[in-house]
Amino acid sequence: MKTIIRGGRVIDPVRDIDGVRDVIIDDDGRLAGVEPAADSPRDVEVIDATGFLVLPGLIDLHVHLREPGFEQKETIATGARAAVAGGFTAVCCMANTNPVNDHVSVTRLILDRAREANLARVYPLGAVTRGLAGEVLAEMGELRDAGCVGFSDDGRCVMVSSVMRNALVYARTFDVPIAVHAIDETLAGRAVMHEGEHSMRLGLSGVPSAAEDFMVARDCVLARHAGARLHVQHVSTKGAVEIIRVAKGYGVRVTAEGTPHHFTLIDEDVGDYDTYFKMAPPLRSAEDREAVIEGLADGTLDAIATDHAPHESLVKDCEFENAANGIIGLETALPLSWDLVRAGRLSVRRCVELLTSGPARAFDLPYGLTKGAPADITIFDPDARYVFTADRIRSLSRNTPFVGRDMVGEVVRTIVGGRTVFTR
Repeated sequence: MKTIIRGGRVIDPVRDIDGVRDVIIDDDGRLAGVEPAADSPRDVEVIDATGFLVLPGLIDLHVHLREPGFEQKETIATGARAAVAGGFTAVCCMANTNPVNDHVSVTRLILDRAREANLARVYPLGAVTRGLAGEVLAEMGELRDAGCVGFSDDGRCVMVSSVMRNALVYARTFDVPIAVHAIDETLAGRAVMHEGEHSMRLGLSGVPSAAEDFMVARDCVLARHAGARLHVQHVSTKGAVEIIRVAKGYGVRVTAEGTPHHFTLIDEDVGDYDTYFKMAPPLRSAEDREAVIEGLADGTLDAIATDHAPHESLVKDCEFENAANGIIGLETALPLSWDLVRAGRLSVRRCVELLTSGPARAFDLPYGLTKGAPADITIFDPDARYVFTADRIRSLSRNTPFVGRDMVGEVVRTIVGGRTVFTR
């Protein structure tokens, strides 16, 4: 049945749309038009979006769906369920599964499970190196042909420069990005939080900012010489933001993402060893957080990505040193991003860019309210006020420090291919 989303504020930065419009979806689930006021015959479903924002479907470049191998944390189905609840119509999933996504059989399994879930679109990233070991390149060409949209050893850094260089040169032949978890492991060692006054007070070993800065600089240099596409994941330091800004100025083909937890929290939020604030890279200083926000605002960073990292309680409810890194983020990303808009740090348009066209461009993914394209749409209530509680969470895991936080803004409907896959 034909559908009209009526009376919402439609924002599509790419098509330069920002105003009250009607969005028309045809019988095949494709976008038929965006018009000031559309007719509504009897056989049309009308969705009243008055007072809401109607956005192109959000895209997350960085999630861990955990399947295969860690289904007690998340499955592709539960991860996709969390994605659409957070307004994401498409997600890119990392390769650190078990087995690692360094073989086409794993890529095909991920895609098959995503089709079975029939919720968000799932785009796999293949591993850069076999087994994420950082030694021998994976079969990138085969992984690309099987459906991988990029490559990453996320969770680990490709430490050997010659291996990283070869990966960039190889990926250039397909013109796909290498996404990097940029931490010099020789500098970071086994440290468990940001190196600073708070780590000293807690008596915990700290990860120096230089560990990230150095590796971002190395990879930008390698990408420049290779003429390859580099994507820097979860940027957390002021130095890394500055390096990426300079690299772009030199014409390096680098894109980068910031996460909601790095632009919302700082190392002092760890408090007294609260493992729900343990991340990799760690929560940084207030100065670093400010730099990430500035990078998002001025275009140095191209996307907001969640680094959604589900864990069962067993590996979080333990000593800080032994706790797993990471938090879930799909269902809190949009309201936390909206906080930056409410604070005047991002314009509405820039916020939408960072969650839609920015990530799409980084990985050449379809996006936007384009006539004839599949109708992937997020409808967002920017004024809804609520307390984020555990019973709202659709992810299989609950590891988030944001339970109990007052939120403003919530997704009220998510549409993928013209079909409503989530309503609140």
